[in-house]
Amino acid sequence: MEDSFPFPVARIGLIGGGQLGRMMVKAAKRLGCTCVVLDPVLGSPAGQVAGHQIVGDYSDPAKLRELAESCDVVTFELEDIDTAPLLALEAEGHRIFPRPQLLATIQDKYLQKVFLRDAGIPTSAFIDMPSPDPEAFAEFGYPLVQKARRGGYDGRGVAVMPTAAAYPQHLPVAGYVERFVAADKELAVLVARNASGDCRVYPTVEMRFHADGNVLDYLFAPASVSADVAARAEALAVRTVEAMEGIGVFGVEMFLDAEGGLLVNEVAPRTHNSGHHTIEACVTDQFEQHLRAILDLPLGETRQLSPATMVNLLGEPGYRGRPIIAGLAATLAIPGVCLHIYGKAVTKPGRKMGHVTIIDDSVEAACEKASRVKQTIRILGDSKI
Repeated sequence: MEDSFPFPVARIGLIGGGQLGRMMVKAAKRLGCTCVVLDPVLGSPAGQVAGHQIVGDYSDPAKLRELAESCDVVTFELEDIDTAPLLALEAEGHRIFPRPQLLATIQDKYLQKVFLRDAGIPTSAFIDMPSPDPEAFAEFGYPLVQKARRGGYDGRGVAVMPTAAAYPQHLPVAGYVERFVAADKELAVLVARNASGDCRVYPTVEMRFHADGNVLDYLFAPASVSADVAARAEALAVRTVEAMEGIGVFGVEMFLDAEGGLLVNEVAPRTHNSGHHTIEACVTDQFEQHLRAILDLPLGETRQLSPATMVNLLGEPGYRGRPIIAGLAATLAIPGVCLHIYGKAVTKPGRKMGHVTIIDDSVEAACEKASRVKQTIRILGDSKI
């Protein structure tokens, strides 16, 4: 491996200017890299810190070409991108990681499930459902979960149906149905893999979701599971990413059932909400690790230095407009609090506006402080609705 690099070490093209991109740009600057962001909103969260943004749609072939031709390697912070222009650019020799063909497989949730099944990765039973049909739902059997093939995230594109009486709440879209898993816990494991095939895995974390909207509410790191369960989850996550020949950081979400079995729920081909705590709590955070992976540099140590928990800061119901951070000083007065505000110009109910990581001597102590944080800080807006 060549070990001398001119400055900048690399020019990173980033599709998407949201909070994941913002944190990745900060990591890139630490590594001596520069970034160009493609996002339709001028002054996007990532664009603010990158200093160079191309204003345009994520899937605009001309804008994607402009991005690729101005950078050494292209990556992305969101999945809902037209992969055809990316495949064409890759065929011309542009470096895009994770690979566009893998993105095409993962972004179609049905194709992702087929891949997992065919690769021998344990996942819940499922069938294709090109259009909703009450008889087909009943034949598959309740309880079930209907998922949209495209565009679902943060609880969108998912309908949980305990019985046939819930069918009127079905999604009127092409998708699939899968067996409902009565999970004892929902776990996540971050895996990094570089182009040389080297892998690093982060300690297993536990996710608890908000009842309204299914958005991550609390993250516990490490997860409160046995060492055996954690080791099996990490091995399964590595096996999943290796089967995909993924390059970059991948978030592997899993169900832990009452018998101790693990099922892969979904894979995100990017940095992940379940890894935000790594900025303060691990030797190498997930954003720097992603950059190391796509540049085929040595991967960093993933050891966790401190127990941690993380809470998302969502736009308060009943408000929109310019964000107003209520309880800021009181939150910062809590020891161990690490605040991240994403720089979004407009808030609305349920929108991710930031997160708070709390580090402490134990997960329990961090969680107690996290409860105080959630009662203290709120993201309001300058307009009531």
